[in-house]
Amino acid sequence: MMKPVFSGSFTQQAKIPDAAIAAALEVLRHGRLHRYNTVAAEPGETALLEQEFAHWQGARYCLACASGGQAMQIALRAAGVKSGDPVLTNGFTLAPVPGAIAAVGGATVLVEVTADLVIDLADLEQKARNVSARYLLLSHMRGHLVDMKRLSDIAKRLNLTVIEDCAHTMGASWAGTKSGNFGHAGCFSTQTYKHMNSGEGGLLTSNDPDFMARATILSGSYMLYGRHGAGPDSEYFEGPRLNMPNMSARMDNLRAAILRPQLRELDHSIESWNERYDIIAKHLKECSAVALPKRPDDGKFVGSSIQFRIPDIHPDTANALLAGLAQRGVEVKWFGGATPIGFTSSHDSWRYLQRQSLPVTDNVLASLFDMRLPLAFSLKDCALIADILVDEISAVTRAAA
Repeated sequence: MMKPVFSGSFTQQAKIPDAAIAAALEVLRHGRLHRYNTVAAEPGETALLEQEFAHWQGARYCLACASGGQAMQIALRAAGVKSGDPVLTNGFTLAPVPGAIAAVGGATVLVEVTADLVIDLADLEQKARNVSARYLLLSHMRGHLVDMKRLSDIAKRLNLTVIEDCAHTMGASWAGTKSGNFGHAGCFSTQTYKHMNSGEGGLLTSNDPDFMARATILSGSYMLYGRHGAGPDSEYFEGPRLNMPNMSARMDNLRAAILRPQLRELDHSIESWNERYDIIAKHLKECSAVALPKRPDDGKFVGSSIQFRIPDIHPDTANALLAGLAQRGVEVKWFGGATPIGFTSSHDSWRYLQRQSLPVTDNVLASLFDMRLPLAFSLKDCALIADILVDEISAVTRAAA
């Protein structure tokens, strides 16, 4: 009997809304793509996006950037990171996070993560003291939120400036507070596989006017900072306007036009992602070989991807699982491979960093699998994918027993 096969694409995102296409066409027709190329009192699409995202996020200020990575670089520099300063971050994250630290000359100090894929708060506190760190670039990797109250207490006690990488948590929250609002700043991505899609793009939020004035100059505002939709008053720019370098990291009006209608639909999109996540998680919970990261009650997450571990899995078994799933049309990534494939790089492949020992994180990654959940998938698709996952996991773990 032929086993069922999934025929969809794991890289096909949801269609761009008609309203976004119409807005993009309007920008293309008038040709004023640069964010400051506006006429009369017209604010421009980028300034409007900043205003609308700040309101949605519940932040005073928002700066639209060319990418999420640029948002992190600008945030670190605007927060005061200097060459050689130690910057703490999760041992399990994606390469743009340590890349942002390296780009501003910081020294990345990696912190262990738990089996639930969040930063280990005990290791964080110890390493912060050991290296006298003043900065934490906290990665909410794959949408998993650590106990943000405990983290905030630690940061306050140790005088840590926290910058949140919210690339995977746009719309997530802890105890009713949105991710990105706990630290000094929140950094968001609008790259194709994130929660809003402009191909590339980033958003930086904060409630600190001095910080945001520095960030705005760094982004490449020239002396046009008054044209921002959610920026500080002009008085805050007197100090930084001639003292911050121009990093040319602006978002353009075309991408902003594509994003504004998506922002209006974002809450609905989050509900749709979580429906898909719940279907697959329910099936995986019934598979005895699988361990799912715990989702605390205080955390509201966005299920745009799902992670699971198969504790103590042998590399040969992991590769057999990947091959079996691929034959049935299911694309799963494994973080335990000897070499990075696509986005699955781990800390030992970031050779521009000083080599660091992370035995707990290494053990977690050796057993960790990751799968995207595009909104292009129907609920029926997700049920089929879940059946294939459980079938193939059960087969390889039985064979390895």
